[in-house]
Amino acid sequence: MKRENSVDPSVTVCLDAGEVRRIRERQHLTQLYVSKVVGVTTDTVSRWENNRYPTIRRENALKLADALEVPLEEILQKPEADVVAAEQPPEKKTVFHRGIFLMVFLLALAGVYLALSRTPQPLPAVTAQRLLPVFAAPGSTIPVQVELTFRADSGGVILREYFPKGWKIVQSHPPASSLDNVNGIARWIIKVGEERDRVVYLIQVDPEAQPGKTENFQGEIVSSREGSKSAVPIQGASSTAVAPFHWADADGDGRVDDGEMIDGSYTIEDMAGVHIDWNALEKLWDAGSYEWSQEKGRFLPKSK
Repeated sequence: MKRENSVDPSVTVCLDAGEVRRIRERQHLTQLYVSKVVGVTTDTVSRWENNRYPTIRRENALKLADALEVPLEEILQKPEADVVAAEQPPEKKTVFHRGIFLMVFLLALAGVYLALSRTPQPLPAVTAQRLLPVFAAPGSTIPVQVELTFRADSGGVILREYFPKGWKIVQSHPPASSLDNVNGIARWIIKVGEERDRVVYLIQVDPEAQPGKTENFQGEIVSSREGSKSAVPIQGASSTAVAPFHWADADGDGRVDDGEMIDGSYTIEDMAGVHIDWNALEKLWDAGSYEWSQEKGRFLPKSK
């Protein structure tokens, strides 16, 4: 959607909180997706929708409208004159009548709540779990897996992954339907009938990543079934520690032992469709220890 030019960032506008929520739900978008597009936190999006932040910078309002795929005017409060020209004063009611009305309303509301609470909620059509290495060395490439569990015919799935900025996906299987390495967003479309139990990718760690820092991943699965859509967060691992250790070295002791080598072989097998150098890993295992060479951008075996 075309954005307006020459926006003064200091100008604020008033949001129509209810309309923002209605449009987002109508478009089947999650607060997580909107927050990533606008560049704010999910908590901020929630506060916008609950009128906790009634005003917003016009620059962010434009981004919000872009994320919701609507003109800016649709999410702003309308002038009072445009909303209601004139309202007829309500009929006067006695306190007794108002009390009866309130009682009936509360009883009806309680009945609806009990009915909904007793109605079993359907399980999501698709769930997902992410597998991440414990450690990631600056400049190295690590494997990431997202395992999918199909509970029913989903009618199609969109997998969204949000990875740390500065990191870059270099290979994936299947290839990403949409990849933005600048902002750290990748999406895969899995169509009805595709036999697939996981999405895998290799991601290169930012060479400038600071050791000791923890980097986070987020994601969600959007599925459609019987004319409705649902979005559920990806479970499993969501963070990895930046440190000069190989992805197969789960305990970070500077060596790949026998147990870690077995786990590494399973990882490589599960990562079919992308290339992981088995021979390089085997050399680290045979040497007994290794070290990370920032200059060469790879792990080097050390003599026992």
